[in-house]
Amino acid sequence: MWQSLTLKIQKEFEQGSERVKSVDLHPNEPWILTSLHSGTVCIWNYQTQAMEKSLKVTESPVRSAKFIVRKHWIVVGADDAIIRVYNYDTMEKIKEFEAHTDFIRCVTVHPILPYVLSSSDDKLIKLWDWEKDWMCTQTFEGHSHYVMQVAINPIDTDTFASASLDGTAKIWSFDSPVPKFALDAHSKGLNCVDYFRGSDKQYLITGSDDYTAKVWDYENQTCLHELKGHTHNVTAVCLHPELPLIITGSEDGTVCIWHATTYRLENTLNYGLQRVWAVAHEDSHQIAFGCDNGTVLVKIS
Repeated sequence: MWQSLTLKIQKEFEQGSERVKSVDLHPNEPWILTSLHSGTVCIWNYQTQAMEKSLKVTESPVRSAKFIVRKHWIVVGADDAIIRVYNYDTMEKIKEFEAHTDFIRCVTVHPILPYVLSSSDDKLIKLWDWEKDWMCTQTFEGHSHYVMQVAINPIDTDTFASASLDGTAKIWSFDSPVPKFALDAHSKGLNCVDYFRGSDKQYLITGSDDYTAKVWDYENQTCLHELKGHTHNVTAVCLHPELPLIITGSEDGTVCIWHATTYRLENTLNYGLQRVWAVAHEDSHQIAFGCDNGTVLVKIS
């Protein structure tokens, strides 16, 4: 008989703020990087509960910001279609360039190569090489609506997945401008996508405006399970780095924790910070949530 996991969930950090659009965790420092709808990026120290650094980047919303730990940088994508890069030790601007012709929804850092992927409301995904002075070395075309998120395959780092409001998830290779294949994933638009490794194979998870998340067999391109529990758009998905848990965030203000093998709902978290826009983890038991009214970090063990 199926049994629930015994989970210990401990809140380690909570900070109220204006609308948080993205969160990222530093792998070595006790830092949470947040980007705000107001155009500001902040680095919070979750051990001291204090803000380490804050920078007004633009008057436009900043929908995505990520650490580039190898370079001591942060990369920021905003609604003004500009990518900006800063040294996070000095907060000195390293680079600024117009990357798209519409809002930038996501920036994603390659784990090995000197690459950043960006996706936009202009329906394009672009690949930037910082060793070539941030030259665009590939443009990926194929979506027919806003591209909300991209995720690099952690096993085959020459490939990545994208989620779009056109209702599809697409799989791409870095050396081709057209997708390898597409998943006609949901009845409404997709907001988020992530990879995860099961006991025997690789999977994808997608989250949608149809209020569900879906788990996909990556090799067979088939839907294995539909996660139903949210009462509004699913805006963020991620996998716990150590435990068999799928984590989904929604505009309903909740974070749902699902068993990654049985797909049962294990727990629902609601910290009263309104709509959840982003979730993130590093190689620890910590998960960060970015919401309309602030940021929360929990330890799940």
